[in-house]
Amino acid sequence: MVLKDKKFFFRSRRILDFIIFKVVDYFENPRRTDIIRSYDKRAHPCDRIQENIMNIESGQKVNDQPRGRLPRIWEIDFLRGLSIILMVGYHLLFDLSELCGIRTLIGIPINLSTAGWSAAVMFFAGLFVVLSGISSTLSRRNTRRALKLLGVSIVVTAATYIFDSSSAVYFGILHCLGFAILIYGLTLEKSEPKTCAAAGAIVLGLSVALSLIMKKTPVHFDWLLPLGIHSRTYASFDYFPLLPWFGIFLAGAVLGKSIYAPKRSLIPKRLPPTFINVAGRHALLIYIVHQPIILAFLFILGLLR
Repeated sequence: MVLKDKKFFFRSRRILDFIIFKVVDYFENPRRTDIIRSYDKRAHPCDRIQENIMNIESGQKVNDQPRGRLPRIWEIDFLRGLSIILMVGYHLLFDLSELCGIRTLIGIPINLSTAGWSAAVMFFAGLFVVLSGISSTLSRRNTRRALKLLGVSIVVTAATYIFDSSSAVYFGILHCLGFAILIYGLTLEKSEPKTCAAAGAIVLGLSVALSLIMKKTPVHFDWLLPLGIHSRTYASFDYFPLLPWFGIFLAGAVLGKSIYAPKRSLIPKRLPPTFINVAGRHALLIYIVHQPIILAFLFILGLLR
């Protein structure tokens, strides 16, 4: 009996609020009927209260999740976290080898110039860029995200220039992702997967053609770094030109617009979060702070030369 009275109260309250909303909105905005229709799609606070009361009466768990907010996609956070952790490990080995002069670690030689290490770095960097492309299809604030990345990339450029001007980062992975997300948000955000696939294929094709041309044509300037055009003496700690990496980014956008179009995980059963997932959710922060922390740690240990 108590449950029926509560249900009657909430239904009456919802009907009364709905009538008031329509009347007030009509006189304030008589031509904006889209606002009136949008009321039906909104979640009324009474609905959640009523739902929680009914769950309590039936012994079910109270739903505290906000309506309309989908859970994070588990595997994207996990793979992004795995990529960022491996990147931190690679940078640690690089600093030990190049800045500290340590050539072996626990009896294992540190040689990052081998083909195996180069392939591993390209694989995880490519995975990170693809995941960024997927994430861009799940976001409605791509322009804001892009400007944020570009702002951080300027700081990275300034910091690396102060540290070593001969190898400063002028167009690293943050620069690349910032421009990629900005271009995508302004041109391809509302396009079909086929359009993104075609654009990505064009970018990759141009990259192959450019690499062939650069082998035969010497370049004596570095002011076209974003396009992958630079002199043979150019050196940088981090370099990711838009050609070909924007094409790889668009490959991720194709995946996001197709298999992740429902904006839900592909894993049927939601898995518990891990430390790797947490790292994936805070990848940008980790990227910003990991190198200063590593250098400070090596300095405290007296290993820096």
